[in-house]
Amino acid sequence: MRFPIRLFAALALCFATLSTPTAAQNHAGEFDHYLLALSWIPAYCADDGDERRDPRCEDGTAVGWAVHGLWPQHEGGDWPEYCTTVERSPSRRETAEQADLFGTSGSAWHQWNKHGRCTGLSARNYYRLVQEAVSRVTLPEVFTGITREMRLDPDVVEAAFIESNPGLTHDMLVTSCPGGDLVELRLCLTRGLEPRVCDPATIRRECRLGAATLLPLR
Repeated sequence: MRFPIRLFAALALCFATLSTPTAAQNHAGEFDHYLLALSWIPAYCADDGDERRDPRCEDGTAVGWAVHGLWPQHEGGDWPEYCTTVERSPSRRETAEQADLFGTSGSAWHQWNKHGRCTGLSARNYYRLVQEAVSRVTLPEVFTGITREMRLDPDVVEAAFIESNPGLTHDMLVTSCPGGDLVELRLCLTRGLEPRVCDPATIRRECRLGAATLLPLR
């Protein structure tokens, strides 16, 4: 039996529509919550921070946890990126002013371009929001003395953040360990920057290793 060409084309279009995310997912301001991503800087440096000549990677800086970005998320596990927005892009001066927060002006630009656009905020207000989100997190002091490579359960990292931040629970944060190194800790936040339970899709992406490598401070 041969299908008419028009019917075949209609079915193909239907399946393509079902499997492709809608453009509405990348509209500025249309999202449900945030992920605040904190990088373990020694792991970031070993990955590509050295190549970026990030000053936090220099010997003697001893930078541990630092912000990677604040990312809009959809409920269900996907996220918008590179959204169309009416807000202008930040100038070189404005991104340079954020180098202390993001490590380099290039990283500040990238976070705005990929994620900040999707908040619906201006670049200036997005950077302020990132600073506000970071200021609400107390970094555990136990990580300030990591002078040698360690193997530890990622749950220990989560427990340290929970102890230092009353109100956090294990279902509000996840760790990331691609390649076996502890690379990031990500906190789930409401649009008002309050801690919230992570959606199941985010939890499924967390580190599942019984032990991961924590690289020493530089």
